[in-house]
Amino acid sequence: MTIEKFNQTIDIWISGLSQYSFAQLCAKPRPGAWSLGQLYIHLKSQTNYFVAQISICLTTNDHETEAASPSANKMFLNNAFANVIIEGPPSNADTPEPFSKQQLEDDLMQLKRRMNTLTAGLGKSTFYGKTKHPGLGYFNGAEWLQFAEIHLQHHFRQKERIDVFLGGEM
Repeated sequence: MTIEKFNQTIDIWISGLSQYSFAQLCAKPRPGAWSLGQLYIHLKSQTNYFVAQISICLTTNDHETEAASPSANKMFLNNAFANVIIEGPPSNADTPEPFSKQQLEDDLMQLKRRMNTLTAGLGKSTFYGKTKHPGLGYFNGAEWLQFAEIHLQHHFRQKERIDVFLGGEM
């Protein structure tokens, strides 16, 4: 997986913002469900975490012999999560609404720049460290990049479900 694929996917999320009003971004399909704005906040937050993991991998040899789990290896091979709705941790209920549509766009553009700057070092680093994913074992920097793109792709299905709601409700 290359940075180009990540860029293509995050650009879809960024350009997609233009089709929504701020009210639409904050509308929830049902009580307890995320709004599209909360989904964007989740993507930003998680991808920032993945960027931080890449940064660590590029500066250490810690855990270089550790492995990803078999399910992670399958995910990487398929370049996709399983097509299921994944219930996140209870803390997901605390995901805030965005402050503004412009802030979401600005934050995603900044995140894209950070990822591009950081991943320019992949393959050039003399470090081979890995960091631990909470449920999928250890990833190196390139795997964290691939995971970030897979995660962005995975949430397109959730976005489609919210779009159905917005089409009928807004």
